[in-house]
Amino acid sequence: MNTMRMSALVLAATAVLSGCGGDAEPAAKGASPPSTSAATAQEKRRQFESVKADCMKQKGFRYIAFVPPEDPLTDDEAKRRAGDYEALKAQRAKYGFGVFSLYVQPKGPDAPESMPYPDGDPNGKIRANLSPAQYKSYWKAVSACIVVAAKQVLGKKVTSDTDLWDQRAAASDKATEREIDGDAELVKLASNMATCLTGKGYEVSDTRPVQMAGRGWGAFLDLEDEVGRRQREKDPEMPSPSKKGTVQKFGAQLTSAQAKPYLDKEIKAALDDLECGKDFYRVYTPKSEAIYQKVAEEYGS
Repeated sequence: MNTMRMSALVLAATAVLSGCGGDAEPAAKGASPPSTSAATAQEKRRQFESVKADCMKQKGFRYIAFVPPEDPLTDDEAKRRAGDYEALKAQRAKYGFGVFSLYVQPKGPDAPESMPYPDGDPNGKIRANLSPAQYKSYWKAVSACIVVAAKQVLGKKVTSDTDLWDQRAAASDKATEREIDGDAELVKLASNMATCLTGKGYEVSDTRPVQMAGRGWGAFLDLEDEVGRRQREKDPEMPSPSKKGTVQKFGAQLTSAQAKPYLDKEIKAALDDLECGKDFYRVYTPKSEAIYQKVAEEYGS
């Protein structure tokens, strides 16, 4: 799993719990089938959706069990997830860390996984026809049915849809702390990477492996947030900047031409980050991907 894949975790989990998803793009030529863990996660998700749909029916709501097909991996994506330097370099040379590229070239065939919200979920049309009171009751029912499905399909005792996500996030954090930040080789490689980046003039405040992997992406999310806030500085409803440690950011309003200088800066930073972390990502990326797949199999998402 690369840094861009990390950025999709919260969004992807939200899609699972809300029943969001969409039509998959045609499999790319030379694509590889999903891993065994991915296939198991997909099957659990189908079972989860089936139980959820039955529960919603019992509560008087129409809900269509929907799970978008799992796209096979392209050869390049498989290489990136394995930490291949050349494959990662080719992607970063086009998209940087995957922040400002969304304004310039958001739909490239090998774009980072930053917005996993394709169209196609039939439940959106159902919700659109609900009255405000029905809509409120609908989401209350969804949360209750997720509790039921979590117990029956995943064997998890949860109190709400949010609690299920919190448990999933906690499981991921625990595994990451143990298997990534607790890995002696990765700790040494992350320290070497930090020294290299500092020598190139970049600020490094935390040398833990997971923090090093997300450092560049986070820095450009902060820059995007800063640009967006400047654009809205006269808006009285604009909230204060996010507290340290949160990932809530506010997008900017930029045309492709306006975003291009930011993307150029991001691409340079991303390539410097990769060059300094060449040995680091070779070890970190497959380990991180393995954790992602393990948690996805356990939680069906």
